[in-house]
Amino acid sequence: MHEACSPIHVNHVRDKLREIVGVSTNWRDHVKAMEERKLLQSFLAQSQKGLPPRRMKDSYIEVLLPLGSQPELREKYLTVQNTIRFGRILEDLDSLGVLICYMHTKIHSAKASPLSVVTALVDKIDMCKTSLSPEQDIKFSGHVSWVGKTSMEVKMQMFQLHGNEFCPVLDATFVMVARDSENQGPAFVNPLILESPEEEELFRQGELNKGRRVAFSSTSLLKMAPSAEERTTIHEMFLSTLDPKTISFQSRVLPPHAVWMEDSKLKSLEICHPQERNIFNRIFGGFLMRKAYELGWATACNFGGSRPFVVAVDDIMFQKPVEVGSLLFLSSQVCFTRDNYIQVRVHSEVASLANKEHMTTNVFHFTFMSEKEVPLVFPRTYGESMLYLDGQRHFNSMSVPANLRKDYLVEP
Repeated sequence: MHEACSPIHVNHVRDKLREIVGVSTNWRDHVKAMEERKLLQSFLAQSQKGLPPRRMKDSYIEVLLPLGSQPELREKYLTVQNTIRFGRILEDLDSLGVLICYMHTKIHSAKASPLSVVTALVDKIDMCKTSLSPEQDIKFSGHVSWVGKTSMEVKMQMFQLHGNEFCPVLDATFVMVARDSENQGPAFVNPLILESPEEEELFRQGELNKGRRVAFSSTSLLKMAPSAEERTTIHEMFLSTLDPKTISFQSRVLPPHAVWMEDSKLKSLEICHPQERNIFNRIFGGFLMRKAYELGWATACNFGGSRPFVVAVDDIMFQKPVEVGSLLFLSSQVCFTRDNYIQVRVHSEVASLANKEHMTTNVFHFTFMSEKEVPLVFPRTYGESMLYLDGQRHFNSMSVPANLRKDYLVEP
């Protein structure tokens, strides 16, 4: 399925995106550029049937991050422990996912693409290899693996050079949506031609992923009561915190080697400057993911008392775009633990400077592994109990083998 192509340098991905959309690198030109994009509306298809089908290989791209051969790139990706900043990798994956979708929806007759492609969801990121070195070249590859009428699933992989070959270190699945030139409403995307049994399997998996997301959403604890088994779990936890001396529902004590959930929180605030904008002059999704990840990592580090390593990223839904100039409030807490694992939830909301009203933009789910066994986390309220169960559900959906060792070396 993969067609041979020379890899794009990682620094050229954002340049290529600006070129495809026809926007300037200067913030002061952004209003003019957005006005010009209105003229592209005539290139939008009235139905999916009006678009030429594309093959998976049409959107296949390779991107090179030459940390080994260009040492001057390392500083941006380096942690103090001489490992790789995973937050930076999230930024690169987000840009690559958008570029892949523009390859799939390319219109040869138009100077700039009439579509606004935005990240809707990070379905899954699983680490599948240990030891990421900041001194060896990294390669990303990816292609569109499934399409709906206005959405596209993108599968991406990341490899690192070991000796003379690139070994896989990460698998990612993103869902992107196509919107019109002004980013106001949905737009149709090209259908997909499947050319082999492997491609048919990838597409089938995309359908299953969609079904799984719908099922997961319909049983959300914000909509439905927990299952009988989950209710039993919470009740047993509650009983284990009752003080045997008082025999009162009000008197609560922590069991040994445990922490109240409310004591595991960290918060941060970001001012969203123009520098962090995407090609549509909203705040770049990769920046939001990096900031949420770094706060999540700090939360896991603070909680576990040792350096945590990321194992999985799961179900990041982009509910609302973040405008330039917004105040971004991030709130992180440990919501579930087991053995060496720490499940962290980061809630992101924005307020404009003019309007004090807070709106939720994202909820992030990160699974970390600590160097040593971590305390149990105990909910005190009903709301926290729901967070605990939600964390447990996300942890249980992790597809990484539970015996994965800690020599991950992937940090903020």
